[in-house]
Amino acid sequence: MNPVALPGIAAMDFSHVIYEVADSIGVITLNRPEAANAQSRKVLEELDAAWNAAARDPLVKVIVLKSNGKHFSAGHDMSSTKNSSEPVEWRADEYYDWETRHYLHYAKSWREVPKPSIAAVQGKCIAAGLMLCWPCDLIVAADDAQFSDPVLAMGICGVELHAHTWELGPRKAKELLFTGDAITAQQAEQLGMVNRVVPLQELVPTAMALAQRIARQDAFALRMAKRAVNHTLDIQGYTNAIDAIFDMHHFGHARAALVTGGIPSLAGLQRMKSGGKT
Repeated sequence: MNPVALPGIAAMDFSHVIYEVADSIGVITLNRPEAANAQSRKVLEELDAAWNAAARDPLVKVIVLKSNGKHFSAGHDMSSTKNSSEPVEWRADEYYDWETRHYLHYAKSWREVPKPSIAAVQGKCIAAGLMLCWPCDLIVAADDAQFSDPVLAMGICGVELHAHTWELGPRKAKELLFTGDAITAQQAEQLGMVNRVVPLQELVPTAMALAQRIARQDAFALRMAKRAVNHTLDIQGYTNAIDAIFDMHHFGHARAALVTGGIPSLAGLQRMKSGGKT
C-alpha cells in the first residue's frame, strides 16, 4: 500500500484504517475485519494519525468512528505481544512507557479533540474496544452490540482507560468487572453509556445522519459545549481518577509477571478467552 499523506500529518502506510471526509464529516473506519478489528501497534498509530488529521482539518466539523466487519473491536491484539513492534522482555518501566503512549495517551487525546465525535458500534466491543468508543462524545450502537471488559482474568483491574465508573455507574461497573460478563446495547442505553440503539443495517446511516445534523451547528459553539461537559467531568475527578487507576493497572501487570514469570499481558489470557472456565 502506498503512503498516504493526511492533512497536517506526515505520510505513512495505511493498511488497517480508512480515513475519508464528506460533507464536513471526517469518517475514521477501522478496517481489519479478519482479526475482529483487534488493535495492534500499527492499528493504533493509524487511528491516531486519522484522529489528528480530522482534528486539524478546518473542513471537518464532526468525526465518526466506525469499524468494518461483524465486530467493532475485539480489543488489544494479544498476538502482537510476540512481535518486535512491542516490548517482548518484561521490564516494568518499558512496558509502562509503552502502554502510557499507545493506550492511555491515545485514548485521552481522542477525548480532547475539540470537535464532536460519534462512535458507531456493532457486534463485540471487548476490553480495549471500549477505549475506542468511550473517548467519543456520542455512541450509537447496533442492536447486536455487546460491551465487556474481562481482563480481571489476567489479574488486572480493567483496561488502561478505566472509565467504567463514569460510563456505567459504580455498581454496574463493579458487576461488569467482577464477572467479566457483557452488557447488551439495550442495557448500555439504559445506563446512559449509549445514546441510541438501532437495527444493525441502520447503524452507519443513523450515525452519519446524526453527524450531519450536528455539523449544521456553529463550530465554535460545538467546541465550547464539548469543553464545558468534559471540564465538568474533570472537575469531578475524571482525569485524575483515570491517571491514578492506570498505575493500579500496572501494579496488576507487575504482580502477574512475578506470578507467571512471563509477559503479563499473556497471564490468564486463555482463561479470559474461555470466559473464566479454565
